[in-house]
Amino acid sequence: MLTILDVENTTCKRDGKQHFDPFEAENELVMIGMLTPEAETVVTFTHSDVEPTVNGHSITQDILDSTTLLVCHNAAYDLTWIWECGFKYEGKIYDTMLGEYILNKGIKSPLTLAYLSKKYELTDKKLHTMDDYFKSGTSTKDIPHWELDEYLRYDLRSTLELYTKQQKRFANKENTSLQSVLDITMDTCFELALIYKRGIRVDLIELEKVKADFEQEKAVIVEELTDFMEELMGATPININSPEQLSALVFSRKPVNKKQWALSINPFMSDAAFKKAMGSMTQAVYKTRAVKCVKCNGTGMVQLLTKKGKPRKNKNICKECNRQGFILRNTKELAGLKFTPPKATWASASGFSTGKGILETLEGIALRKGMEREAHFLAKLRRLNAVESYLSSFVSGIEKYTKANGMLHVQLTQHVTSTARLAGRNPNMQNMPRGGTFPVKRVFISRWDYGKIMEADFGQLEFRVAAYLSQDEVAISEVINGFDVHQYTADIISAAGQQTSRQNAKMHTFAPLYGASGYGRTPSEAEYYSHFMKKYRGIAKWHKSLATEALTERKITTPSGRQFAFPDVARRRDGTVTGFTMIKNYPVQSFATADIVPVALLMMEKTMKERGLNSCIVNTVHDSMVVDVHPDEQDAMVKLVADVESKLVSTVNTLWDIDFNLPLSLEAKMGNNWLDQVDC
Repeated sequence: MLTILDVENTTCKRDGKQHFDPFEAENELVMIGMLTPEAETVVTFTHSDVEPTVNGHSITQDILDSTTLLVCHNAAYDLTWIWECGFKYEGKIYDTMLGEYILNKGIKSPLTLAYLSKKYELTDKKLHTMDDYFKSGTSTKDIPHWELDEYLRYDLRSTLELYTKQQKRFANKENTSLQSVLDITMDTCFELALIYKRGIRVDLIELEKVKADFEQEKAVIVEELTDFMEELMGATPININSPEQLSALVFSRKPVNKKQWALSINPFMSDAAFKKAMGSMTQAVYKTRAVKCVKCNGTGMVQLLTKKGKPRKNKNICKECNRQGFILRNTKELAGLKFTPPKATWASASGFSTGKGILETLEGIALRKGMEREAHFLAKLRRLNAVESYLSSFVSGIEKYTKANGMLHVQLTQHVTSTARLAGRNPNMQNMPRGGTFPVKRVFISRWDYGKIMEADFGQLEFRVAAYLSQDEVAISEVINGFDVHQYTADIISAAGQQTSRQNAKMHTFAPLYGASGYGRTPSEAEYYSHFMKKYRGIAKWHKSLATEALTERKITTPSGRQFAFPDVARRRDGTVTGFTMIKNYPVQSFATADIVPVALLMMEKTMKERGLNSCIVNTVHDSMVVDVHPDEQDAMVKLVADVESKLVSTVNTLWDIDFNLPLSLEAKMGNNWLDQVDC
């Protein structure tokens, strides 16, 4: 039986953040609405004006027991609520939000039920009838029962209509390849809801230590940067968290009129036009020296007199120095790092961009020119940005979202990125730095005494996918023979004159796969980037074929049947193709992390269930899976990962009727926490 389901629940505010989840003790389930071929049922559980529905739990569970396909809009949310409230459902699901995401084929578009109601011209009843209540902070259970009931029933009918219309679209000839994508997406959605429900335990004492270490590192970096900034800028104060001031420091120029500059610059203007605009609309920044304000004698305050010539009761702020006590004098010596932005894509509303990629490029230029202090400054600046991000995004995020019982519920989404690669929120742990050195990982521990945390990580997954998709003979041979591509990268860079380690070379190894060039890199690093496409000629040839496919078909189809639309792709006069970076990136990233990783995730979940294990999957990041291992099941989990690895290629081949002619490896590590682990 097909059942449309939607829940209404209360929310609460904690630490300035609204929490919608069922893991907050204050949050309550208000209503569940269910629409089946036989009936439309609304069950009330908690409401200020109406008594709970008699036998409401049994009525709901009976419908769920008869359901073979549960249809929701944002199914992971609804599933989590019904599970956490004691209901059981283990059948198939269909999420109309994810269905629409797949049909969008990589093009960003709103996915709310309100937006899709207009797009599909669904049954016309205003969805915003609840807006005033929600904006005013009215609790869901205090909204008049008849209005909430009507609102919920409309959502059910709209979701059913939307499901029906989406099914017709999936049946169209141009969308038939998407069916297999639809199946794996919905199964993965169910798994991600399970992960969200389970949560992962946080060691709050260790989290405080990590926080203290980051804050100490931040203080040291700020002090070091401040000393050098005084050399660069003189007495001019610089707030490195201000994009405008940092831009002036790095590029030694600032807009004369910010509004005019922002309106005049666009990323598509020619280099010559950009250079001319810089000359006419920006001005050089000079060092300053501080001179004591004569008017207030350096105090920042002045004593004014009354009309009768007597001193006023209170002193006034000195307008000459604005209470600073000093005035900045121009020394006519150019300030800052004196870099020149090469093209309009480096411009920003406040001057010029100082994003991570640009700072990294400038660091490479500085090293190439022997500007060691400047390169060190830029490296420290990037590190400060990273540390501040770790404190705000991870440490603070984990503190904010960890529940009273010490559990953090990892929320993963499938509809945010263009490639269907998983994204995260509250907090977003998908943005964790790769590798095994990120201190924040140490705070995640097992829910069981003496339990372990295991991470099963794919080995070179995206490179192997690129090798398969391109059938590059060199890449295939290297994968099969176990060639160490990261050491090879390090050797190329070192041989060109810049000694580097295998670990430091990792960031460069696969970057050319996604359109990265050697521009702005040191000569030694640039040597590797130019070498990559010469070595992997099959990948270079495949990139060209992707461009041709996008130009002729206006879309690209991957082996899983997933499609990416490029309706506006065009060939430029110089022969290059618009959006070429996305054209190269999407097939590799999506087939690797949106298709193959979910297959492995589902295989692990199914096998663990079949073997009756208590251990549970609690997260997946990039191309790895994180498992909370029961103390009695450590050996069993190591064997399970090996068994999944042995069947992975054949499962992929059967699922999509392909011949993936390379091995796929899962490398398992285990330890007392997510960071301190050893190979299994």
